[in-house]
Amino acid sequence: MVKASEKKILVVDDEPDVRNFLATCIQDVGFMVDSAVDGQDALEKIEKEMPDLMTLDMVMPRKSGIELIRTLRKNDKWSKLPIIVITAHARNEFASEDIKSFNAFTSGLKPRRTIEKPVTPEILVNTICQILEVEPETDIPRAKGLSSDQENLVKMIQNSDSKILQQIKNILGAN
Repeated sequence: MVKASEKKILVVDDEPDVRNFLATCIQDVGFMVDSAVDGQDALEKIEKEMPDLMTLDMVMPRKSGIELIRTLRKNDKWSKLPIIVITAHARNEFASEDIKSFNAFTSGLKPRRTIEKPVTPEILVNTICQILEVEPETDIPRAKGLSSDQENLVKMIQNSDSKILQQIKNILGAN
């Protein structure tokens, strides 16, 4: 069986914290990881070296996730690249035009999976391993042993708007 360390994942997200979180989760179980700040940066990296799989945010500057998928699917060399869309906007109106475009894709153009933010390391890694048919080389981190108060707090944070979280972070003086 192929090892995770033999597979390269490209993480594409314009938010540095999200990008770093996803990359760390993926690296921690043995995958090679590269990252891109938006769809244009991702396309430039794909032109240089094709990853085995890509995680992709939908709403980004310069080139959105939808635009990148369209570009990739038009090119025979890149058309089969497995893509996992990771988005916070699957059910809201912030990205309504992107969502309409996304939902209008034919099955040949759709990403392999869509995961809503916030994503857990377990869901992310299990999805990648399933698509690439590999086993992680280390245990997948899981949230264990949390008290009910901690679980409630984690759920509240996971369901919070990123702007509100940034405001809280600023108030608390956290960097």
